[in-house]
Amino acid sequence: VIGKEMTPPRKIPLPPEKIYMDWRQKRRPGAGLYNLGSTCYLNVILQCLTYTAPLANYLLSRQHSRFCRQQGFCMMCIMEAHVRKVLYSSATAIRPRAVIRNLKFIGEFKPDIPGDAYEFLRCAVNAMQRACLSRSSDSDVSSRESTIIHQIFGGFLRSRVTCLSCKTVSDFFRAFQDVLLKIKGTSSLTTALEDFVAPKQTDGRKCFKCRKCKKKVAVSKVVTIYQAPRILTVCLGRADDRTSRKLSQVVEYPECLDLRPYMSDPDGEPLLYSLYAVVVHTGHTCLEGHFLCYTKASDGQWYRMNDVSVDSCGIHTVLGQQAYLLFYAR
Repeated sequence: VIGKEMTPPRKIPLPPEKIYMDWRQKRRPGAGLYNLGSTCYLNVILQCLTYTAPLANYLLSRQHSRFCRQQGFCMMCIMEAHVRKVLYSSATAIRPRAVIRNLKFIGEFKPDIPGDAYEFLRCAVNAMQRACLSRSSDSDVSSRESTIIHQIFGGFLRSRVTCLSCKTVSDFFRAFQDVLLKIKGTSSLTTALEDFVAPKQTDGRKCFKCRKCKKKVAVSKVVTIYQAPRILTVCLGRADDRTSRKLSQVVEYPECLDLRPYMSDPDGEPLLYSLYAVVVHTGHTCLEGHFLCYTKASDGQWYRMNDVSVDSCGIHTVLGQQAYLLFYAR
């Protein structure tokens, strides 16, 4: 990951909307979601976003829709209505019709064609980010980084590139909203994160122009987390790069994660995150199967959400899954 930003990202002032990491109102879990064709991939993401406390708190306050001047499609307005409907509905399940109706504006999805939950998550978060930016007159770096969406999901990665000829060090920074981890040969989330931040060499390939050598050189690169997000979203990459077959090994993940060892400054205070949602893919290949999720509701209890069904479960059940996506809150 080599970004275009050479200078470290500035500390962006908080958006005018206050971010509440804890639930402002505690209530029983909301409704399940009908599968309207092959829409389990989007159902799980809608549920995980609904139970992302800082996002739900903001959407339930209606701070966006009260000032929104967007004509036509607005993902923030759609999510605001959806979260209210799920959490306040007396029905056991609802139909996410507004999301289905606007799929083509979110990404390249169709309700009758199976999709990927990770791809839908990225597209949905990007669509919310675009909706927030439509309210600002410019789309420079500072406005992109000051939206409520970036402030909730966004962080920064640092790529430290060292020239193997003259040892000159160059730092590059880029914003991220999720982390994709390779899991082939790993048995735990912490091992996958250790691999993510381990130094990588270009194996003699000269692919980076050193500012001191004035030519392309072989380099060593270390990617670390420079600024940690409030909500950490991790994808355990279950598609084998070479064969596209599904990697179905068990990858252990903790209820409480310390992100400090994977930071650019690994020696500070512990940076603790708590697991609040897990997306699971069942099926033998990545191109078929079914998505379901486990989420922690505002009442502090875990629930298994499988389209229309919402059933309580324990943390041991949650931690024993073949996870695909993990959601952690600071």
